[in-house]
Amino acid sequence: MTAELDLYGIFLPALLVWAVVALPLAALARRLLRAAGAYRWVWHPALFDFALYILILGGTAALAETLLP
Repeated sequence: MTAELDLYGIFLPALLVWAVVALPLAALARRLLRAAGAYRWVWHPALFDFALYILILGGTAALAETLLP
């Protein structure tokens, strides 16, 4: 993924754009997991949140790579 996106003359790395897209998705997933009580089984919530964000970022980037040429 070495693509860059042109935003009114400013070139942004594609990974930065997908990271910004993944932030609200990760926040929504955290809220849903917290409401479901899944954090009772988590040893370290901060590490779990970080790993969840990385997984969502990877999924977002992979999905964008397959859907966007």
